[in-house]
Amino acid sequence: MYKYHCLNPIAKVGLDRFTPEYAKTSEVSEADGILVRSASMHEMELPENLLAVARAGAGVNNIPLDKCAEKGIVVFNTPGANANGVKELVIAGMLLASRDVVGGIEWVKSEKDNADISKAAEKEKKKFAGTELEGKKLGIIGLGAIGVRVANVAKHMGMEVYGYDPYVSVDAAWSLSRDVHHVLNVDDIYEYCDIITIHVPLMDSTRGMVNEEAVAKMKRGVILLNFARDVLMDEKAVLKGIRSGKIRKYVTDFPNTITAGQEGCIVIPHLGASTEESEDNCAKMAVKELMNYLENGNIINSVNYPNCDMGICTKAGRIAVFHKNIANMITKFTSILGEAGINISDMTNKSRGEVAYTMLDVETRPDDDIVEKLRGVKGVFRVRVVK
Repeated sequence: MYKYHCLNPIAKVGLDRFTPEYAKTSEVSEADGILVRSASMHEMELPENLLAVARAGAGVNNIPLDKCAEKGIVVFNTPGANANGVKELVIAGMLLASRDVVGGIEWVKSEKDNADISKAAEKEKKKFAGTELEGKKLGIIGLGAIGVRVANVAKHMGMEVYGYDPYVSVDAAWSLSRDVHHVLNVDDIYEYCDIITIHVPLMDSTRGMVNEEAVAKMKRGVILLNFARDVLMDEKAVLKGIRSGKIRKYVTDFPNTITAGQEGCIVIPHLGASTEESEDNCAKMAVKELMNYLENGNIINSVNYPNCDMGICTKAGRIAVFHKNIANMITKFTSILGEAGINISDMTNKSRGEVAYTMLDVETRPDDDIVEKLRGVKGVFRVRVVK
């Protein structure tokens, strides 16, 4: 029996995928797995028996990834599960900024008591008319699940699309319209594009990447959209750009005291991935990842350990070892099993930065003595007998 704990409400359609071998617990200390959305785990004391954390969403800045890695706790996210919901809001954001729909609606509200509102509207509407998207140059920074979808829709809307992503995946490349211009320098996005949208993960290298220097390189009258993370933008530099006329509109899905209520800013209350469909998709994907790992030791879509999939174990036992990515570790593991007369029928080893993950299918289920010897190898974080 596996136990799971939810730190946030998780869509029922996802939780319903758990089989009778799983039980929900209200005590986090009892959990083999945790499901989370936005709750911060940085100050949490992680239980010794905790095996995995599944984030029902893409961003994982609320989870202590390094701390989890050192304890052999696998952290999953759900890339692409909410991509359509975010994509649709990005397109809506472009339309809101280009046509000044918000300004027009606010004007109508202010004139609600005007008996001649129809006639007045004909005189005032030019102030809010804006420009069309067709023929405009759209720059997309980050061609992941969301960026690719935005690019493809924008092409169908008649926009000229430029994409920047030095680490674009094979899957993303296959999904991307061949008409999208793939640029090698982000400065080309800043210099040539009428509208710029950012879709990169938050890392040290991306924090504040759209700064005063970047704004200075942009076309006058550019529209900026941020549906990824607010801190990817130096928003004080963005406000300065709005006041100078360099930036026409800034659309963000992250309310804060810097941009809320500011002239030229359209601030949305973090609605990007909040659709019913997105939450359902994230929940189903997170539960699937968690079950596959707990039952089989397979890692799919981890953010702190390498992906590793050996399917369903058909042998007597399967051992999973979490360890430092250093030389001779495999030799030490196989020697311990060999000395005990345990034959290895299949094995895989994957690494990610400073950590590695090794799975071994064996023809004899290892006893506690073997497990303790494996745990005693210097550089090993955790040993788990999956089967």
